[in-house]
Amino acid sequence: NATALNCEAGNVFSHTLTENTTFTFSNPPASGTAFGFSLKIIQDGSASGYTVTWPGAVDWPAATAPTLTATASAVDQFVFYTHDGGTTWYGFTAGQAIA
Repeated sequence: NATALNCEAGNVFSHTLTENTTFTFSNPPASGTAFGFSLKIIQDGSASGYTVTWPGAVDWPAATAPTLTATASAVDQFVFYTHDGGTTWYGFTAGQAIA
């Protein structure tokens, strides 16, 4: 249930949930270099409503992490960026329940 997103490996990620999952973000560029990535999360085909735990360094608008769409095969898209070596990640919902 732990999934690491390696920033050295790219900046577009996709993950299909098969259980509740905790994400970590590893290897961002050094402080002073901006870096961003997108993450597509897909619920399983059984509408299990799996949840995600985000890294504590993610700063969401209004300090509230989004609730994932829980329907079968639902797609939610998120965008993250940092400019301080991953000390703070700014997280945004780019779209939810994308068909």
